[in-house]
Order: sequence, then C-alpha cells, then structure tokens
Amino acid sequence: MKAKGKISSSIMCAEILDIRYYLDGFERNNIEYLHVDVMDGEFVPNYMLGTDYIKSLRKVSKIPLDIHLMIKKPEDKIDWFDFQKGECVAIHAESTMHLQRALQKIKQTGAKPMVAINPATPIMALDYVLNDIAGVVVMTVNPGFAGQVLIPQTLQKITDLRKYLDRKGYYDIDIEVDGNVSFENAEKMAKAGADIYVAGTSSIFNKKLDLDEAIQRFRKIINSSSEVVYQ
Repeated sequence: MKAKGKISSSIMCAEILDIRYYLDGFERNNIEYLHVDVMDGEFVPNYMLGTDYIKSLRKVSKIPLDIHLMIKKPEDKIDWFDFQKGECVAIHAESTMHLQRALQKIKQTGAKPMVAINPATPIMALDYVLNDIAGVVVMTVNPGFAGQVLIPQTLQKITDLRKYLDRKGYYDIDIEVDGNVSFENAEKMAKAGADIYVAGTSSIFNKKLDLDEAIQRFRKIINSSSEVVYQ
C-alpha cells in the first residue's frame, strides 16, 4: 500500500501581504510541499512567479518546493532556478521537443524530475521517460489560471495512469493532481489513485474556513479516501 496523500499548497493563491501567516500555518500543519507555478505568458496565457520569488521563498520557509514550470523550452532555463535536492520540478511534455534531455538536466541538480501532462495529452507520452521521472502531474484543468472547473474526463485519466504505471512496474512514481482540487474533487482523485494534491482556492485557501481547519479537513479527506482501492 502506498503512503497516505501529500499536500502541495499552491503559493500563488496566497496574498503577498499574508504570506507569513500562510507559511506559519503550513509549517504548523506539516504541509509536505509548497507548489510554485512558473508561467511565461507563451506556453500558457499568463505570467506568474519567477526566479527571484523562488529564491526568496527558500529563505523564509523550510518546506520543500514543488515547482511547476509552465514554460517553453525548459531545458534552456534549468540553470536559472538553482533547484535544490528534495525539491520536485515538473516540466510539461508538450513544452519541449527534448523532454528526456530536460529531465536529465533537472536530475543533475539533485531535484526530483516530474512530467506534467495537459488534460488532452495521452498517457502514452510517458512511454519512453518512465526511467527518468519521480512523478507525473495530471492537469485536471487546462493550465494558466486558478479557479477553473474540473474537466471530468481527467478523473478516469488518473485511474488509467495508476494502472499504466503499476502494470509497467513503476509503483513508486507519484501521481500529482493539479486543477480545482476542491474538497469534493480531492475525494474522487484519491479514490482514482492520486498521491500528491495541489491545494488552492477551492480547498485550503477557502476564505470561509480557518486555515488550520481547512487543512485538517482536506488531509482527512485525502487520507481516508486513498484507502479505497481505485477501480
């Protein structure tokens, strides 16, 4: 049986003036990762969190970073970020013609290489990089903006991916889910076979709930639901 679910808090959902409040709350509740979205305005239609922000974040929190590069040709930009051992770094299969080369560059930094796949990208895109990755990020919305509605077909994709990985003997490759990971959807994702959950405005950053209460509720959902065997 795999370990219980891990939470990756989407830091772009934190108001900059309240960042200390959130970081303290995340540390208090043993959040496993800080999810950092990097967007270049080209691969996705938005700009978000850059190299200096990431370097500053490392100085103010000991929580490992989970960096999601939504940028074109990531293999040319790996050196910009000074990735650290223990950090997760995901690049999109659709963002480069040299996916394996980019993953190897990430691995050489000591970080954990991961591949992100958009909702319509088939699982077969992973066929020849499974030896190079520690995880797969399944986008359950099209990347670029927070607050989108879950694409229903992606729930089946999570299940199909877990079966695909297990069938090939890659039991230790984690499945991370990113996009409208609400309380309700997280339960479905856990049952489908997810391992890491990118939590944002629809869950732990919910303005109607106390931060500690929201995190504890979210963790209870993903841990209890992950005990159900995916179908």
